[in-house]
Amino acid sequence: MIDIAGAVAVESIDEASRDQPDPAHVAAGVRGVAAHYGDPLREQRILDTEVGLVDRSHRGIIAVPGEERASWLHTITSQHLSALAAGEGTELLVLSPHGHVEQHALVAEDGETTWLDTEPGATEGLLAYLERMRFFTKVDPRDATAERALLSLVGPAATEALGTLGVTGLAAPDLIAVPGPKFAAGAVPPRASIRYDVKPLPIGGWARRGVLGVDLLVPRSAMEQVVAELRRAGVPVAGLWAYEAIRVAARQPRVGVDTDHRTIPAEVDLIGPAVHLDKGCYRGQETIARVHNMGRPPRRLVLLHLDGITTDQPPVAGTPVTLDGRAVGFVGTAVLHHELGQVALAVLKRNVPDDAGLMIGETAAAIDPS
Repeated sequence: MIDIAGAVAVESIDEASRDQPDPAHVAAGVRGVAAHYGDPLREQRILDTEVGLVDRSHRGIIAVPGEERASWLHTITSQHLSALAAGEGTELLVLSPHGHVEQHALVAEDGETTWLDTEPGATEGLLAYLERMRFFTKVDPRDATAERALLSLVGPAATEALGTLGVTGLAAPDLIAVPGPKFAAGAVPPRASIRYDVKPLPIGGWARRGVLGVDLLVPRSAMEQVVAELRRAGVPVAGLWAYEAIRVAARQPRVGVDTDHRTIPAEVDLIGPAVHLDKGCYRGQETIARVHNMGRPPRRLVLLHLDGITTDQPPVAGTPVTLDGRAVGFVGTAVLHHELGQVALAVLKRNVPDDAGLMIGETAAAIDPS
């Protein structure tokens, strides 16, 4: 999609952007993605009110075939995967021994292979972890980014647009309610904490319905055909800037941008979609259980409104958030939203009140309490 008229590549705007393919993937033929196609605010409005097609083919794809893949992934990640069936998707985390978030991936199961898609730049680390944990298990994880590409139909009309590709009836995400502290054993059903409906695409690959729309995991060789069919049907394209703005407004955190090395899942609202609280032991599980039973993680994810007076440039990820001159957190993703103006996700100390007068450099910021 980088060859579509008007496309402005992410790296042409920010050479240091993390939204670029891994160098190894570039060497294998994976290309960059568009930040926008000439009118990023209009592209946002399309994603917010209708549907648009976003190129996210810079994300890393890992294939995990093998007859023991479900039970194996179940034991080494945060999600309940032992009963994962063909046509189901979910999310998972890899945690440190102390429960800090190290890796995040979305999942699609096709009955023969479990497909994981993860952040650009994170593929090597996730695959290395999987390789270390193989032992004698009958699994064969591999980097499949050169084989598969991720596109996303984003917006309220995403499932209707999907009909153009011959797929209908994708069910909405099915999220198990997070139980309260010190819940009874067996209170959480023995299944993935969130289930995404996955169906095969006639052209090859799979469609997975998620929170913001429908992800299309397609053969990279078929990517051009998929894009052409959707555009002929009137689906407009939108850049990554528009996607990120919609994601921020929906308060969907991005691991590696809206997290730091100390982040635990409860701080950034990942317990619901990516952690099963009653599945048994896995690395980091003790911290997850202790924090959940205490009921008060030390930090929380918030949406900040920035005044935009001193600068029209959103702050970079990692910029400190201060209160009365003291650092109380950090900025994650900051964007210019078509309705909300300058907004950002941030991780703040839990005791920071909702009405606090915060500063990000010279910019005033306020917590959205909703």
